[in-house]
Amino acid sequence: MSKVKKKKTSPDTELSQKDVRLEKTIQFTGWFFLLAIILFMGFWVLFDTILDWIDIVLDASAYAFIVYTVTNAAVCFAIATYIKNHRENKRKIYHDWILGELFFTILAIFAVAVYQW
Repeated sequence: MSKVKKKKTSPDTELSQKDVRLEKTIQFTGWFFLLAIILFMGFWVLFDTILDWIDIVLDASAYAFIVYTVTNAAVCFAIATYIKNHRENKRKIYHDWILGELFFTILAIFAVAVYQW
C-alpha cells in the first residue's frame, strides 16, 4: 500500500446553501439601505422641492442618515462581492462586517448626538 496521499485535481466548487444564503442576505441588506435612501430623497424632492407642501429641513440628523445609509449600502455590496470571490475566509469577513456595522452605527449616533448637543 502506498502512503502517498492523492492531491485533488480540481478545487472544491460546490456551494452550500449557507454560502448562498449569506451572500443573498448581505446583498438584500445593501438593497434595503439603497431603497431607504432613494425613498427618503424621493419624498424630499417630491414634497419639498416640486410640490412645496411641507418644508423638510436637512439638518445634522438628516445628513447623518444620508451618509449612514449610502455608506452602509456601498459596504454591503462590497462585502457581498468580496465574499463571493474569497469563500475560504467568509466567516472571518462576516464577523468583521458585523462588528464594523456596529461600530459605524455607534459612531453615527454619537456624532449626531454631539452635534445637536
